[in-house]
Amino acid sequence: MTQPQYQKATFAGGCFWCMVSPFDEQEGIQEVVSGYIGGDKKNPSYKEVVSGVTGHREAVQITFDPDIFPFEKLLELYWQQIDPTDAEGQFSDKGIAYTTAIYYHSEEQRRKAEKSKEELAGSGRFNKSIVTEILPAQPFYPAEEYHQDFYKKNNFRYELYQRGSGRRDFLKKYWPKDTSHLREKLTPLQYYVTQENGTEPPFENEYWDNKRDGIYVDIVSGEPLFTSKDQYDSGCGWPSFTKPVMSASVKEKYDLSHRSTRVEVRSREADSHLGHVFEDGPGKNGLRYCINSAALRFIPVENFEKEGYGDFKILFPGK
Repeated sequence: MTQPQYQKATFAGGCFWCMVSPFDEQEGIQEVVSGYIGGDKKNPSYKEVVSGVTGHREAVQITFDPDIFPFEKLLELYWQQIDPTDAEGQFSDKGIAYTTAIYYHSEEQRRKAEKSKEELAGSGRFNKSIVTEILPAQPFYPAEEYHQDFYKKNNFRYELYQRGSGRRDFLKKYWPKDTSHLREKLTPLQYYVTQENGTEPPFENEYWDNKRDGIYVDIVSGEPLFTSKDQYDSGCGWPSFTKPVMSASVKEKYDLSHRSTRVEVRSREADSHLGHVFEDGPGKNGLRYCINSAALRFIPVENFEKEGYGDFKILFPGK
């Protein structure tokens, strides 16, 4: 079996906390490291970098397999994370440490970066000049451990920063997710719940009192999410589960849209809004996944083979 020929890509996009998540866990990306590049001091500290005295930028260095996730695709994803028209920094962060730049590791990367920048400038998406620099790669110094994978280790603070800095609203405005094709596939309620973070009425939804054996999959992608073996009657009027069928099937993030802080549950593959998770469940982890029926499709155990979910029959021995 041929070993992957990994390459490096280095992007400065303002606060490096926000530049890891978009690339992390994408197929073909081996590693994303937060660090510093472009300055004149070896192994600078975070305090030195953000003060501007060393001339470094905060950046992420990505190790990727170009056969699976090519550099052009990395560039496309990079532009969707930044304001490329701001020469002073990014969003609420100003100074050289927070300015944007693409650091190329080969002549091929330079050409592709220049072409990508020209295409963005000509697209008319922004009515200002694209000021992101394209520069040769320089020594890259990994940041302190505290800053690595910050979005995972300090999710609440990360969500507060994403929202408070203005980054999230800017990206939604200039890079809105195209879900128009789903309007034909989904009912109005399914679209409202999964794409607009809506909530259906309690006790007036399809699965809140389901007693059949089977699995629940994402209504958008068909990704397996929950099993009836972990479903219980919590009295809340929505399907409730003690855990997902696989931890990798869902992702959790702090929901700051209401006065009370809640933890939102989304499907990992389709990024559908599913519901919320609370710490008042009966299972060993004490969790209650409160999920909208409209985000789910139930597949009874007798239909597993026909629907392509035969591997899950192992969860229902004797069925």
